[in-house]
Amino acid sequence: MLGPNSTAFTNPSTFILMGIPGLEDLHIWISIPFCSMYVIALMGNMLILFIIKTETALHEPMFYFLSMLAITDLILSTSTLPKMLGIFWFNYHEIDFHACLTQMFFIHAFSGVESGLLLAMALDRYVAICNPLRHSSILTNSAVAQVGTVVLLRGLVLMTPHPFLVGRWPYCRTNVVPHTYCEHMAVVKLACADISVNSLYSLAVIILIVGTDVTCISLSYVQILRTVFSLPSKDARLKTLSTCGSHVCVILTFYIPALFSFLTHRFSKHIPRHIHILLANMYLLVPPMLNPIIYGVKTKQIRECVLKFFMVHIN
Repeated sequence: MLGPNSTAFTNPSTFILMGIPGLEDLHIWISIPFCSMYVIALMGNMLILFIIKTETALHEPMFYFLSMLAITDLILSTSTLPKMLGIFWFNYHEIDFHACLTQMFFIHAFSGVESGLLLAMALDRYVAICNPLRHSSILTNSAVAQVGTVVLLRGLVLMTPHPFLVGRWPYCRTNVVPHTYCEHMAVVKLACADISVNSLYSLAVIILIVGTDVTCISLSYVQILRTVFSLPSKDARLKTLSTCGSHVCVILTFYIPALFSFLTHRFSKHIPRHIHILLANMYLLVPPMLNPIIYGVKTKQIRECVLKFFMVHIN
């Protein structure tokens, strides 16, 4: 029951995003690294897409998956950063109710898509190393398109219930969200209802997506390592392992911040709220920024194409 000083909001017209509670005086300073990471993510991922599109030598399954990853990273970072910078720079805290639900959907859906793409890239490395003679016949262009479609549909379908579940609850006392973006649980906790359905569904989806993907990626790399260590020479082993280096770095970049954000949000009651929110922001900002850098530095074909691109334009 609502108290005498409470106001009920049933589907409020707007939510108010606080930003980072407790660090409001530092918003301008926090915006500098956040904006820098966003600019690097935009430039790096668009450059990756341009290089892969224009260089026919890169029209291979691994680089098609990398293109999908770059697009996903652009969507993830763009769904949060412009609004976040509006909060930090202009104190523009309001967000339309339906825009909030849309942002929530894009964040969670494309996080699931990114996890699926990392699994697809692991399977590509598995086939390339463990069954190289059949790589081109197994991972045809149509097979890559089908895998990408399945990964996209899985993320969209499994995350579609989130905004509908959130949108049906009545809201009371406040429509102020203590976060920089419409994170699912931060919004749901404002509802005047039993939100156990949301919590259980969210947890089930995370376990289903991340649990399945991490297990399959791990099994792929177990088989890859068995194949690599059966090679006769040390040079052959190192050369083969080097083809997986960038992918392993990207996996760690994505899952480690996600794991820390998930664990601190759900299981630690003693970590300050601003730490939760900063970790949640890092989870959405760091992978889109680092992925193109990692692949640009550690993948020989992309590194050479990028260098050639800049040499041509400088001269």
